[in-house]
Amino acid sequence: MKLLLGLVFAVTFLPIGVLSKGEAKLANRTIERTVSLRTHSVFPPYIDQDLQNRWWDFGADAYVNTNKHIRLTQARPSQMGWLWSRLPLTSANFIVEVEFRISGDAGHLFGDGLAIWLTSTRAQPGPVFGSVDNFEGLGIFLDTYANTRHQYAFPRVVGMLGDGKTEYDQAGDGEAHQLGACSANYRRTNVATKMKITYIKDAYLDVKMQYKAWDEWTDCFHVDNIELPLAPFLGFSALTGDVYDAHDIISVTTYSAILSSPDAPRDKIGVAGTVSQSSGSSFWTLIKLGMFVGVCVGAFYGYKAYAEKRGGGVTAAPFGGGNSFGGLYDSKRF
Repeated sequence: MKLLLGLVFAVTFLPIGVLSKGEAKLANRTIERTVSLRTHSVFPPYIDQDLQNRWWDFGADAYVNTNKHIRLTQARPSQMGWLWSRLPLTSANFIVEVEFRISGDAGHLFGDGLAIWLTSTRAQPGPVFGSVDNFEGLGIFLDTYANTRHQYAFPRVVGMLGDGKTEYDQAGDGEAHQLGACSANYRRTNVATKMKITYIKDAYLDVKMQYKAWDEWTDCFHVDNIELPLAPFLGFSALTGDVYDAHDIISVTTYSAILSSPDAPRDKIGVAGTVSQSSGSSFWTLIKLGMFVGVCVGAFYGYKAYAEKRGGGVTAAPFGGGNSFGGLYDSKRF
């Protein structure tokens, strides 16, 4: 009977746990699974025996430490470096997870910052965190130095959707055209600093950060109804001026996101005053499980009465006693 109760508990509560772990949702669809994209991922040792990478280019002041990182800039003034994918990202829906590190001595002003790009062009040096201005696509700027006073704290994350004509608001730290933003103390942390970018085509962009604790993702910003260029290039760049930091890319992991079928939605969130489909489904599941338990209990006591009537010497241990198979056993044999 203990085994039966354990089975009932697992069947009753496990589906609820699975549903609660669902990630991004698009109407009644979810990200069902992901497929790793080797062409847009990079890990140590970063380069092959010919000191190159098949899928990535790096240049300017960037260099590779095969055991640690791709360093875009050293902690020196007037440095600039970049890392770009050679191939465009053709997946309509994708997730990019970047582990990075921004660090430097505490005895000087630090900056300027690091940029993550999903743009229609690639590997063009410029004044916007080491890349070209008037870009077309998405730029996410990890800005560590405030050029003017703000009501919010720095370091800061600022997203901008460029149209190929609009200049980055350098003097205002990107505030004039920001798509979304958040303040986050990701510089000189005691845990690995990461950013997770989730994009569903023409639907939404979601940016999360890990900087407070391991495996603790903090929401940064979320934008609905956003359209990125088709097949953008993935890139990273950094820039220092009179203020400086070391800007490192530790790893990049990119996934193609496969959505669940629209013909078989996972769940639907009900409107106010109504019961959602998932709640109704759980309710009927509980009723069916209750009927199942009732049948099993009835069968158990029926068999017990039958055994006693036959006088076959079979005894029944109470719930929790005997063995793990519900307590039905012959005490003489075991």
